[in-house]
Amino acid sequence: MFGPGREYNFTRPNEKGEYEIAEGISATVFRTVLDYYKTGIINCPDGISIPDLRDTCDYLCINFDFNTIRCQDLSALLHELSNDGAHKQFDHYLEELILPIMVGCAKKGERECHIVVLTDEDSVDWDEDHPPPMGEEYSQILYSSKLYRFFKYIENRDVAKTVLKERGLKNIRIGIEGYPTCKEKIKRRPGGRSEVIYNYVQRPFIQMSWEKEEGKSRHVDFQCVRSKSLTNLVAAGEDVLEDQEILMHHPPQVDELDRLNAPLSQMASNDFQD
Repeated sequence: MFGPGREYNFTRPNEKGEYEIAEGISATVFRTVLDYYKTGIINCPDGISIPDLRDTCDYLCINFDFNTIRCQDLSALLHELSNDGAHKQFDHYLEELILPIMVGCAKKGERECHIVVLTDEDSVDWDEDHPPPMGEEYSQILYSSKLYRFFKYIENRDVAKTVLKERGLKNIRIGIEGYPTCKEKIKRRPGGRSEVIYNYVQRPFIQMSWEKEEGKSRHVDFQCVRSKSLTNLVAAGEDVLEDQEILMHHPPQVDELDRLNAPLSQMASNDFQD
């Protein structure tokens, strides 16, 4: 931390040649960390926040692991260790599994990617004449039971978001959604129209973009209204009321890409109004 040529040589002496350390670290935590320089082990007493102790160890370049830390609250300690392990594990998944799919989308001119993680045992069998709705055909499928189990924990999903942000990606969404795998039955509607009912399974998904703006159309068609010079306020008020009436009867038409990119709640409300 202090020696020349060290990897983490970020501490500089002041005008008196003194090193100012532990800024923002409480006296209790710093006193606890001092044990490391005597015994090589930090015995964390009750009442010390493990996340605060972790931040202090990172600042002082002390390895935060089970060989270094001893504490009564094993839950908090294992939580920090799990976050470390999840960070390293997702780095591997990102390079080996996710990045090749993103590169394939980029080569097609896409600016974002939506990946659904299925298990190795899952199979997708869609009816070619009646595919499922909601644009699932644009999702990329990744078969990996290991990544599926990784994303079952919300803590791991939070770590994955942090890793993706560190790698410069934007508009990141990670969660669980229903994904259609195979058709369950076919219903016959009046008029001879067929409707296919699909079987949905709950699977993790990742959505991210490598551009600053979301890839959606901003085009909106407004109803044209006449414009003219007005000579008095009475005429102006009449034209305002007339324009409002026209807009009420002819609402703006939203482009289909806007509708697809809108949140689900907004889509539902728009469809209800239509």
